[in-house]
Amino acid sequence: AKRAAFDLLVIGGGSGGLACARKAASLGAKAALVECNRLGGTCVNLGRIPKKIMYYAAKHAECVEDQGGYGFSCSDVKFDLVTLKNSRDAYIRKLNDIYLRNLEKDGVELIEGHATFTGPHKVHVNDKHVTAEHIVIATGASPIVPNLPGAKYGITSDGFFALEHLPKKVAIVGGGYIAVELAGILNALGSDVSLVVRHTLMKPFDEMLSKSLAEEMTHAGIKIHTSCQVKEVNKNEGVLSLHVQRGGCPDDVMEGMDVLLWAVGRRANTGDIGLDKTGVKVDGHGFIKVDEYDNTEVHNVYALGDVTGRKLLTPVAIAAGRKLATRVFGNQPSAKLDYSNIPTVVFSHPPIGTVGMTQEEAEHKYGYNNLKIYRSDFTPLYHAVTSRKVKCHMKLITLLPQEQVVGLHVIGDGADEMLQGFGVAIKMGATKADFDNCVAIHPTSAEEFVTMK
Repeated sequence: AKRAAFDLLVIGGGSGGLACARKAASLGAKAALVECNRLGGTCVNLGRIPKKIMYYAAKHAECVEDQGGYGFSCSDVKFDLVTLKNSRDAYIRKLNDIYLRNLEKDGVELIEGHATFTGPHKVHVNDKHVTAEHIVIATGASPIVPNLPGAKYGITSDGFFALEHLPKKVAIVGGGYIAVELAGILNALGSDVSLVVRHTLMKPFDEMLSKSLAEEMTHAGIKIHTSCQVKEVNKNEGVLSLHVQRGGCPDDVMEGMDVLLWAVGRRANTGDIGLDKTGVKVDGHGFIKVDEYDNTEVHNVYALGDVTGRKLLTPVAIAAGRKLATRVFGNQPSAKLDYSNIPTVVFSHPPIGTVGMTQEEAEHKYGYNNLKIYRSDFTPLYHAVTSRKVKCHMKLITLLPQEQVVGLHVIGDGADEMLQGFGVAIKMGATKADFDNCVAIHPTSAEEFVTMK
């Protein structure tokens, strides 16, 4: 068997692993990366990049509906999913090639294959024994399929990107951001969508966001079933039926589904990499336990990104990977990622932008009487001449007496693009007075954040 030794070995070629390996190499480390699938991980291949393309397609469908108010007459508009899928997949392959060229340019050795630990700092890949002084586990996470009768008849978000025909009738099970994003896309493109939610929609988000999204999705034609749990799935001649329980009511049946999509959470990809040979500890879902510096309990073995279960977001994994490489190889022993005030966008219909605390979190930490809350609810100018109306809702949560902005939340068209700048402001400790001192850009939705009374 072949043998190779490195300063750093990264297991997993997703966003976090790639960022860590490339940064380490730029700092002079002899670095290698192991990946058994396409480079780019979930985000590029089966996540936010292809999903955002599908989101744009859905926005086009909404624009077609709105065109009459703007004087356009578009009859016989047709949508072909295969054409979109082929274009989307070609773009993803292009990104895969870019990632490969970047590794080569930065001097990171790519080892293609499945990595299995044979010891704390020893890994076996194909016929090669690899050792490294530092090892980073960045193997990501995968969608969960629940353990219930007939669950195998459903697909996950991975299977969503393999669809070549738009389903006529689809049930999506889950109440998190993946569920609402895919529900919005399919509904806008023409599917009959039912959303089956065990508890409430978007539970960890600010109540204004979750309530407003539920209202807008219902108004758009999506059927939301809250306090509803799937007990069994049956398949008959290609058509699916879901046996569900609603609260304490007798079992009910949802029939005639072409597609069932599970969006009930993600599980860490740690089950088949030989962690038992390392001493690395995991929780009940397989997520690796790390400290604030991404250290596992084993010396010089680290984990970052989705495999840790913290903030399952691509930019978080990238930032954590670069910080880790800088700390280990860049002579900055205190370098670590600050996980507070991370801006987050949900590409629902309409989109959500959020940074900082929810009102519930702020009240729990500071007390209701120490807060001042600002709200704005309006219909954006875009909808002045459209028959379809989608409202925008905004909230600022400020801490007295300085009125420091500790939470900012928005749902409405443009929320995804307006949030980044406000994220910078909140990270810098901006107050309501700082917002007020910024001259508004008119007419925009974003100006409401600097004109709230």
